Amino acid sequence: MEVDFGGIGKEYAVDTAADHAARLAPEVSCLVNFGGDICVRRPRSDGTPWRVGIETVSPGDRTGEIVPLLRGGLATSGDSRRFVINAGKRYSHILDARTGWPVRDAPRSITVAADTCCQAGSLTTLAMLAGPDAKALLESSGNRYWLQ
Repeated sequence: MEVDFGGIGKEYAVDTAADHAARLAPEVSCLVNFGGDICVRRPRSDGTPWRVGIETVSPGDRTGEIVPLLRGGLATSGDSRRFVINAGKRYSHILDARTGWPVRDAPRSITVAADTCCQAGSLTTLAMLAGPDAKALLESSGNRYWLQ
C-alpha cells in the first residue's frame, strides 16, 4: 500500500502550469493536460471551445462523451483502472479515511468540470467517497459532471 498526492498534487500542478502559460503569453490559448487532469484559461484561438474526451469505463466501448471547454478545469476520479481483486472481491484504490477500507458502492468513474482543476478534482474525490450518494453530492455542487 502507498499513499500519494497524485490527486491534489497533479491538479494543483495543472492549474499552476495553466496560470504560468497565461502570464507568459496572455494572447495564446492552450490546454494543459497532465494525465487526464485538464485546465484551460481561454477558448481556442478561433474562439471555439477545446474538445476533451471522457474515456468510457466499459471494455471495448469507444463512445465516450466529448466535453466542450471554454475555460476551467476538468478532472476524473474512479477505480476503473486502479483496483485490486482479492478472493474474488474487487477493491477500489480510493480509501475512506473513516473506515480505512476502500470506498464501497461508488460509481466506477466520475468526471467534473469546475472553475479550476483543483476544484474539479476535489469534487470528484468527495463524490467517490460519498459512494451511492455521489450523484446527490454532485447535483448540489452546481457543476457539470459525468458518472459511469
